[in-house]
Amino acid sequence: MRLRALNGVVAAAATLGLLSVAVFAQEFSQIRRTTNAPPKPSGVTPRTADRHPDLTGVWNGLGDNLLGIPNQIANNGLSIESDTTTRDLHNGALIATFPRNTNRPHNNEQGERAASLLRRVGSNRPVYKPEYWETVKNLDHNSNEEDPSNNCMPAGIPRGGIPSYIGQFPNHLIFVYPGQGGLIATQTMYRMIPTDGRTHTPLQELDGTYTGEGIGHWEGDTLVVDTWGFVPDTWFDQIGGYFHSENMHTIERFTRNGNTLTWTVTVEDPDVLLEPWTSTPRVALLNPRANAVLPESLPCSERDLSHLVTKEHH
Repeated sequence: MRLRALNGVVAAAATLGLLSVAVFAQEFSQIRRTTNAPPKPSGVTPRTADRHPDLTGVWNGLGDNLLGIPNQIANNGLSIESDTTTRDLHNGALIATFPRNTNRPHNNEQGERAASLLRRVGSNRPVYKPEYWETVKNLDHNSNEEDPSNNCMPAGIPRGGIPSYIGQFPNHLIFVYPGQGGLIATQTMYRMIPTDGRTHTPLQELDGTYTGEGIGHWEGDTLVVDTWGFVPDTWFDQIGGYFHSENMHTIERFTRNGNTLTWTVTVEDPDVLLEPWTSTPRVALLNPRANAVLPESLPCSERDLSHLVTKEHH
């Protein structure tokens, strides 16, 4: 009963958190969301001259990345279906929820706590080798000090999620990830993904980087980005202390359907994981304004880390 009640409080709290973050997200999309369900596709899927789906666009319309609560709830594996029903999207289990009794918006602290609880309820989590679970637990517990993002380091891949801007060209794509706040605050990242048929540089010849060496190819209408050559200095999921080795290998899949972009990633890291882990599908919405641009991010400047007094964290 205690767990059931906790889950109910979690879902109810995060429902309240939708209101405060929706205001922030409207700055980018001008779209008001009243549900955490992924957006339904609308419109046609544009195609390039070579007949591949055209992924070009500003994908920050209440999307995935790191901007806030609304789509993060579904993108982290939970769907609030009614005032009393929340469903785990990974295993289909129903989680008890309490109906909310106020529409009062959350302030930043309350909204982050609500979102934090919900992000931890979904069941789709990586499975580590037994000898590494203590490391994962300690990193999570001490994430205020241990989370690389708290020192303004890049989020890395796949933690960065869906890029907020994609530019598609005949032989490459450009991905831009703003270093904005939200769940974690990081530097802006960019990636240039070739799609010209080249193969990977042998892993032993690569100097590791935060975004790795990503190479793209098409499987039908899905762009597949295969990446290796990472530094071991990031976490690969947004919370939880989920670290990786320098031998991590990621396979991302991008599928456009009208004005939505669905992204999944499979993480392979036999050094620390018992088996490959595949994320819950995440969905981003195209910014509906034809003249939309990606605003410059404020520089990441860490001022709080030395002043922390509790272990409370996201």
